[in-house]
Amino acid sequence: MGRILAIDFGTKRTGIAVTDELQIIASGLTTVNTKELLSFLKDYIKNESVELFIVGEPKQMDNSVSDSEVHIIKFLSKLEKEIPNIPVKRVDERFTSKMAFQTMIDSGLKKSQRKNKALIDEISATLILQSYLYSKQ
Repeated sequence: MGRILAIDFGTKRTGIAVTDELQIIASGLTTVNTKELLSFLKDYIKNESVELFIVGEPKQMDNSVSDSEVHIIKFLSKLEKEIPNIPVKRVDERFTSKMAFQTMIDSGLKKSQRKNKALIDEISATLILQSYLYSKQ
């Protein structure tokens, strides 16, 4: 069984989370510069077995598509061409950034540490992945 890798896509930074081999636990992996995302993913799958990509789907409160979806669609097109053997599923990512920030507060991080946007992106990717894992049960 391969890992599931989640992507919280951003135009500057992208948060990445991954499951264990048994697909039970979601853990934050890293945040990468979005320009380097495809090469990061290619390198990662050389060393780890990944069977599914989960990509956050940003939606407005009225369920309409967010403005950032245009950038995500372009990325997904490149991802499909570069790594065609790993399927992609989309997961609603509404509120994940707010939940990530609240998680940082709840875990006792200092105010200066909570300004780390890369950490917020990584936690958001973890929340997206955890949401997918819950929906599978």
